[in-house]
Amino acid sequence: MRIHIQNPQGETLFPVTPAQVAAALARHPEIGSPEFSYAEDDAGFAAAMAEAEVLLTWTRVVKARFPVGALPGIAPRLKVIACTSAGLDGLSPFTWLPPEIVLLNNRGAHAAKAGEFALMSLLMLANHIPFFGTQQRGESWTKRFGSTLAGRTVCILGLGSIGGTAAKHAKAFGMKVIGVRNSATPHEHCDEVVTTAGLDSALARAEFLLLACPLTPETRGLIDRRRIGLLPAGAKLVNMARGAVWDQDAVCDALEAGALAGVVTDVAVPEPLPAGHRLWRTPGMLVVPHVSSDDPATYNDDTLDILFRNLLAMRAGQPAPNRVEPERGY
Repeated sequence: MRIHIQNPQGETLFPVTPAQVAAALARHPEIGSPEFSYAEDDAGFAAAMAEAEVLLTWTRVVKARFPVGALPGIAPRLKVIACTSAGLDGLSPFTWLPPEIVLLNNRGAHAAKAGEFALMSLLMLANHIPFFGTQQRGESWTKRFGSTLAGRTVCILGLGSIGGTAAKHAKAFGMKVIGVRNSATPHEHCDEVVTTAGLDSALARAEFLLLACPLTPETRGLIDRRRIGLLPAGAKLVNMARGAVWDQDAVCDALEAGALAGVVTDVAVPEPLPAGHRLWRTPGMLVVPHVSSDDPATYNDDTLDILFRNLLAMRAGQPAPNRVEPERGY
């Protein structure tokens, strides 16, 4: 098996290295001895694609190098494209992907870090930290007292690895957890699970709303102005999904009107958020630059473990756990 790793040019924080691959091979001796190649430039990519059966890379590399019609021509032996991101909305529509090539996402690599970020955000909102950030910038000594999380209700939109881990932490702190996903199948860390058809009712009962869903045609704009208005007065929001899942202006309007008590967002439209954008200056809004889910100390190790588990499943004739279904978008 020939596996090529294409790191983005100039990547300094998350490049996948031969040492990391060697450690992963030691953790998974059953994978055997695949041949690996590494590159970050055009020449290295072109040379590797002639023989590569598996490509591990970033979504922006895939988008730049595989326009519609490029495959399978430039990579005749390619069977698997594995991306280092969980959300692959940036690659849709998937008209560039031939049906014989398996596309894998990185779902699972973010769970531990993102789950802690979600819990931190809930605790910050419960203690009015975004409000105090606004007060500090204005040099205003204004008291506002918080309460513990126990007994309060959080609605979590999306129960994948991130949302599910967030639910686990929220439940451990005594919160009532309402999960929202495509199926109403019970979740071990939720008191209640509803489908999108039950979202409006869930919002009306939730003091906290945490967004952790993928961006798909169904979730784009899902939390619109009407739904923001369904939340109880003083509700608090966390967005760890994508900026396009909610109506940013409606969220800002609700904060400025006092209908919402605080917001933490790790995502925005556009990204990077430009100077002077409304999100920077909205009172009660804490903006984090899309760093909630990636841990430099463990990310590549987890990524390689996920890749190897998927390759082993495929070798055994089993479904690849991280296979993306283009018609669903995740």
